[in-house]
Amino acid sequence: MIKPIVKTIELSDGRTIKLETGKLAKQADGSVMLTLGKTMLLATVCAAKEAVPGTDFMPLQVEYREKFAAFGRFPGGFTKREGRASDYEILTCRLVDRVLRPLFPADYHCEVYVNIILFSADGVDVPDALAGLAASAALAVSDIPFEGPISEVRVARVDGKYLVNPTFDQLAKADMDIMVGATYDNIMMVEGEMDECSEAELLEAMKVAHESIKLQCKAQMELAEEVGSAKKREYSDEINDEDLRKELHDATYSKCYAIVEAGDKSKHEREDAFRAIRDEFKEKYNEANKENLSEEELAEKNALIDRYYSDVERDAMRRCILDEGKRLDGRTPSEIRPIWGEVGYLPGPHGSAVFTRGETQSLTSVTLGTKDDEKQIDNVLDQSKERFLLHYNFPPFCTGEARAQRGVGRREIGHGNLAHRALKRMLPKNYPYVVRIVSDILESNGSSSMATVCAGTMALMDAGVPIKKPVSGIAMGLIKNPGEDKYAILSDIMGDEDHLGDMDFKTTGTCNGLTATQMDIKCDGLSFEILEKALMQAKQGREHILGKILEIIAEPHTDLKDHAPRIENLIIPKEFIGAVIGPGGKIIQGLQEKTGANISIEEEGNTGKIEISAVNKQSIEEAVKMIKGIVAVPEVGEVYKGKIRSIMPYGAFVEFLPGKDGLLHISEIDWKRLETVEEAGLKEGDDIDVKLLDVDPKTGKFKLSRKVLLPRPEGMPEAPERERRPRGEHGPRRNDGPRTHQEDENRD
Repeated sequence: MIKPIVKTIELSDGRTIKLETGKLAKQADGSVMLTLGKTMLLATVCAAKEAVPGTDFMPLQVEYREKFAAFGRFPGGFTKREGRASDYEILTCRLVDRVLRPLFPADYHCEVYVNIILFSADGVDVPDALAGLAASAALAVSDIPFEGPISEVRVARVDGKYLVNPTFDQLAKADMDIMVGATYDNIMMVEGEMDECSEAELLEAMKVAHESIKLQCKAQMELAEEVGSAKKREYSDEINDEDLRKELHDATYSKCYAIVEAGDKSKHEREDAFRAIRDEFKEKYNEANKENLSEEELAEKNALIDRYYSDVERDAMRRCILDEGKRLDGRTPSEIRPIWGEVGYLPGPHGSAVFTRGETQSLTSVTLGTKDDEKQIDNVLDQSKERFLLHYNFPPFCTGEARAQRGVGRREIGHGNLAHRALKRMLPKNYPYVVRIVSDILESNGSSSMATVCAGTMALMDAGVPIKKPVSGIAMGLIKNPGEDKYAILSDIMGDEDHLGDMDFKTTGTCNGLTATQMDIKCDGLSFEILEKALMQAKQGREHILGKILEIIAEPHTDLKDHAPRIENLIIPKEFIGAVIGPGGKIIQGLQEKTGANISIEEEGNTGKIEISAVNKQSIEEAVKMIKGIVAVPEVGEVYKGKIRSIMPYGAFVEFLPGKDGLLHISEIDWKRLETVEEAGLKEGDDIDVKLLDVDPKTGKFKLSRKVLLPRPEGMPEAPERERRPRGEHGPRRNDGPRTHQEDENRD
C-alpha cells in the first residue's frame, strides 16, 4: 500500500490546499499533486544529469496544460484532442518561469523541464494561481539544485478588501487583479491589472500576497524535510580559469568604463566598441599563447573570455551609474529618452500611430470591426467572446538581427497581453465596435511593450474611439550591488540596462492611477521602501510621457475615418426575432443583399439585439427602415408606401410593410368603376401609397385602399354609410331557394 506524504495549507477564508507526493509520477525527479476543492494540478520536474557542452545559460522549460476532461468537456476541432497551447496556458507558463528561473544556481546549466497539468476543475477556483506553488513543491521534493522554495498567489480587491486566490465569481467583481511570486524573504515577480489604483494600494496588495506566500513556502520546507530532499545533487557545469578572468578584467575594465562614461554612442555603435575591446584582447591572448596551447585549448579559452567579458561590461555599467550617476547613453537615472510621434501615418487602417522613444519604435494600427469579428475563446474553463484584441509583433529586424521570423513566440504573447491589460479598461462600456490593435515593433532598445501602450493610446484616439482617458507606460530598472547600501533607480531603461540590471519594473496608467504592472526582480533583499521609490519615480516618468502623447493628439477624434464601418444597434421584442431572420435565414439574407449592410442578431433575455454595420450611412438607414418595418405592428388608418407584388382579377396584393401583404381590392383602387386592375395603369413592381382600412380579426388579413387617398370626383355623392344591425334583428330569411342540408338539420 502506497503511503503518500501530505502537507496542508490553510487559506485565510478557510479553504485548504493539499500537497501530496510519493503517489503519482514517481519516476520523475520530483512530483506533487496539488488539490484545492475539486481543482487538482499535477506538477512534475525532470533534470538532465549533465549539461550540454558549451551551455552558458539556464535551459529551463516550463509547460502548463489544461485537460478538457478536467471539466468534463470534449476538446473542439476535428480530432477532438488537445492541441497546441492556448494563450492562457502560455501566459501561465511565463508566470511560473519568471519566478523559478532566477533561483537556479548561476553555474547550473543542465536542462530542466517543469510540467504542470490540470487534471480536475469545478469552475470555482482559478488554477493559474496555484501553478507556481505546485511547480515549486515538485522542485522542493527533488534533488535538483534550486534556491527556493517559492510560491505564487493572486490578490484581488473586491469592495475594498484584498482577497488571496479569489474564486472566479469574486474575481469578476474585482477592481484590482495581480499575481505575485516570491520566496520566503523576497518578492520576485508581480503582474496584473487594476482600475486606476494608486501606488500605495498596489504596494499594500503586494504585502498581503507576501504574507500568504510565506506560509506556503514554510509548508514546502516541511514537506522537503519529511521527504528527505534537503540535500541536492552535485554538479559541475562550469570549468573556470580565475587567472584568465583576472587578466581579462585588468586589461579591459578601464576601456569599457570609458565607453560607458562617454555616453555618446548609439546601441550598435556601443556594441561595436565593446566588441572591439574584447576582440583586441583575444588577439593578443592567442598570439601570446599559441606556442603553449593547442587550437582546441585556445578555443576553450576564447569561450571563457566571451563569458567573463560580459561580466566586465556589467561591472563597468553598474559602477558608472552608482558612482557617477551616468548611464550608457549619458542620461541621468530619472531622465527619459527623447520622444516623437505622429497619428494617421497609415491611410488604410481605421487608426494608426507612430511612437518613438529613443531607439524604441512602434508602428501601431487600429481596426474597427463588427460582432462577426469577435474572438471566440474556447479554453477549458473559459468559453467567452473577446471584443478587444491587441497583438504585438517583434520581428528580428527591429534589433538588427539577420534571421528568419518563425511565428509568434511566448515573449510576444506575454508583451501583447501586458499592453492589452493596460488599455482594455479605458474602452467605453458597451462600445458597439470590436477593436483590434496591432503593434509592430520597428526598432527596439528597451521597453517595446510600453511603446505599444503609448502607440495604442494614440492610434485609438486617431481612430475616433472615445477612450475614457489616455494611457502611458514606462519601464523602470534598478542597480544594487550585494552588500552595498547605495542603489540607483533608472527610468525608461534600455535593453542593456534590463539585461545587466537587477529589476525590470513596468507600470502603465492614466493621470488618475495605475492600469497595469509587470515586475521581475533579480536580486535579493529588495525592500518595500525601494519599491515605493521606484513606483513614485515611475509615476513622474509616466506623467512626462503622457504629456508628450497629448502634445501629439490631445483627445479622440470626434468621428470615425470615412472608410470605417458604421454600426447601429436595435433592440426588438423577442417574439420578432424569427420574423427578422425568416425561414432558413431568408429574410435577413435578403435584407443584407438589398442594403449591402451586415446584419447580426442574438437573443438577450426577453429582447433581440440587432447589430447593423456598413461602410456608408445610407445602407444602415435603409436596413434600419426595413427592420423596423418587419417588427412594426400595422395600424388601421395609417398610410404606407408599398410595392405591388402580384395582380389578380379581383385586385392587387401590396407589400406595405416588409413581410406583410394586404389586398387592394379592385373597388378600392379608384373612384371610378374598373373592369381590370390594368385600367388604372398599375403593374407588378410599382410603388403605391395605400391606407390600411381594416384587419380581419379572425384571419389577420389586411384590407387596403388607394382611392381614399385620391380626391373624390366633383359631383360624386358620398355613399351613405349603412347601419349594421345585429344578426338577430334581420328580417325573416327569404325562402326563394332550396334549403341547405345544414338548414334542414337546424330546423328539425
